Amino acid sequence: MSVAVIDRNDVVLRGRLSAPAEIRTLPSGDPLLTFRLVVRRPEPRARGQSVDVLTCITYDRGLQRRAAMWQPGDVIEVEGALQRRFWRTGSGTASVCEVNCRRGRKVPRSGAAGGERTA
Repeated sequence: MSVAVIDRNDVVLRGRLSAPAEIRTLPSGDPLLTFRLVVRRPEPRARGQSVDVLTCITYDRGLQRRAAMWQPGDVIEVEGALQRRFWRTGSGTASVCEVNCRRGRKVPRSGAAGGERTA
């Protein structure tokens, strides 16, 4: 009897943008937008506040254009998948884990006039 395996890789993050997003062109010619979110870590018995700084990327050009307008300190919510990316260096192979975002939006400040802006 075989058991069906259903994999799932969904990530949803909400945090503050730590610095302006950066765009670069990969050797393949594809543009890659990278940004970092500072996200509080939920810890039930935490003494103080722990945070993670998580690297997010997107290859989606529409999201790249909109995310380029986000400012440091903005509250951002993203949806995507965790991925490990590899590349060659002079001393061997390197890798990084990051969130490959398919959706993202700036979360409006509470009490702010107007609706949400989505990206």
